[in-house]
Amino acid sequence: MQSTVLAWPRATKRLVVVALDIVLALVATWLAFTLRLDAWHWPTGSQWWVYGLAPLMSVPIFIRFGLYRAIFRYTGQAALVATAKAVALYGALLSGVLIWQGWFGVPRSLGVLQPLIFLLLVGGSRAMARFWLANLGSARDPVEGRLLIYGAGTAGVQTASALRVSGQYVLVGFVDDDGAKVGRSINGVAVVAPAEVPELVERQDVTDILLALPSVSRDRRNAILDSLRALPVHIRTLPGLADLASGRVTVQDFHELDVEDLLGRDPVPPDAELIARDLSGQVVLVTGAGGSIGSELARQILLQRPRQLLLLDHNEFGLYSIHQELMGLCTAQALAVELLPLLGSVANFERLRVICSTYRPVTVYHAAAYKHVPMVEDNPGEGVVNNVFGTLNMALAAKASGVKRFVLVSTDKAVRPTNVMGASKRMAELVLQALAAETSETCFTMVRFGNVLDSSGSVVPLFRRQLAAGGPLTVTHAEVTRYFMTIPEAAQLVLQAGAMAVGGEVFVLDMGRSVKILDLARRMVQLSGLSLRDARNPGGDIEIEITGLRPGEKLFEELLIGDNPEPTAHPRIMKAHEDHLAWPALELQLQTLRQAADANDAITLRTALKACVQGFDPEGS
Repeated sequence: MQSTVLAWPRATKRLVVVALDIVLALVATWLAFTLRLDAWHWPTGSQWWVYGLAPLMSVPIFIRFGLYRAIFRYTGQAALVATAKAVALYGALLSGVLIWQGWFGVPRSLGVLQPLIFLLLVGGSRAMARFWLANLGSARDPVEGRLLIYGAGTAGVQTASALRVSGQYVLVGFVDDDGAKVGRSINGVAVVAPAEVPELVERQDVTDILLALPSVSRDRRNAILDSLRALPVHIRTLPGLADLASGRVTVQDFHELDVEDLLGRDPVPPDAELIARDLSGQVVLVTGAGGSIGSELARQILLQRPRQLLLLDHNEFGLYSIHQELMGLCTAQALAVELLPLLGSVANFERLRVICSTYRPVTVYHAAAYKHVPMVEDNPGEGVVNNVFGTLNMALAAKASGVKRFVLVSTDKAVRPTNVMGASKRMAELVLQALAAETSETCFTMVRFGNVLDSSGSVVPLFRRQLAAGGPLTVTHAEVTRYFMTIPEAAQLVLQAGAMAVGGEVFVLDMGRSVKILDLARRMVQLSGLSLRDARNPGGDIEIEITGLRPGEKLFEELLIGDNPEPTAHPRIMKAHEDHLAWPALELQLQTLRQAADANDAITLRTALKACVQGFDPEGS
């Protein structure tokens, strides 16, 4: 029956509700007369006017207050407040009419009594409809499991309401560390202290814990996660405040734990005014725009309202995807930005020259690079052509067309590299440092950071896929560590550094402590509600397998070649002072490197890289 009613056309549903309200207005009038006159009532004379006025006045007011646009099965406090306001206005008007007309046999107190009864009937009808249509009283089994909500604030209460509608979980309780809330209940659901969670999980067979803490600090969230790690439950989280503000919370808003939650470092806040200064109203070019970093750069640049945003990539599908996404963003936020998708490779200097001379970008963000260590190790010639000479081509084209700022996206693997990818990125840095030392109107700078979470090839998406497949999770070495940052944070750093640059700097981020990949794997297993299978627990769910370091892979990464970082205006961004070759000397080395790359002569190529890149040790680990 519920599904039949829900399938009715919207107009039919509204007519049914209007007809119901007319009936309730008449019933409320009859009850008001009966109670006021203390006798069973049958209308006579002027009393019929009241029966006519009740629906004629109430329905237009309800329409004006939007009560017939509400969806009953989602009716909440806001809808009830609107109903009360509408009935209050209706009651005031009805009282005014009764006092003005003074009809015989119609008590003036009816103007108060009838609206009160009407409010009870209308509110009750909405509540019953919500209860019935949402199947709140059904005894069906939940699809997903038994849930604790960690956080008894607004987000937690909204989530509980969404759970009642969906019926996908049994809500066991709320968890909150606010002593004023512990021991109380919210809509009949108890609020317990964090110390009671382990016992409650065991006693109530809790399967999931949802973190409904969208505004809590990262440190506090990490402390909560640490306290829950040993429990056999699946931990999920709600989106942030910006997402919650967009509408009602639903069960579909439940997320797997963010990678930031797993690694736990507060993002670096950007200086919005500084970033906007060189982007607003300008022509900006992003190379590698279809990649992980390039696409996020494009998103953030778009929000600064440049006049024209040029998106360059040689991957047709990647370029199409980011172009479509940004056009949708322009429409949604009414951004008057001209978007130009440009197919082309940074290895093609002529294509880059034409782009720069035609569109005259003011700022270039160069994110086009091959970045996967084993892949470049197996294809060193292509890696060098793209990473080194692609950067050189883009820099020379930018310089020739008078680009104001050129920002290279670099990597911590460029520091004392043990692989061709890292060495090629350091060579790209050397190219820009040498060009910056020459007299030029273009400000060349570079930004170096660690691994980017959830980018293509990142370990976290790999672990997620392996978890979904039942394992094992593969870790290359028990002691391998990495620095991590999020894609938005990496893009913000690039924009921030580009705005601060004077020329020739290598900017690095204070990324806190490095993360042990084996610990990350264990944590992902535990927080997914699964158990680790090892010698101590042979019956566990997921095994972690040590596969051995891949060709060119290091145990740990560094961000600085030297030990003399200089602070900048941003408290979490440092500036490195590192030696580099002058352009005439570097140009000779580049000629040798180009010949080796074109011939795919791996031995000569590595020798040429070693002659330029400090600390490059192809045999290192």
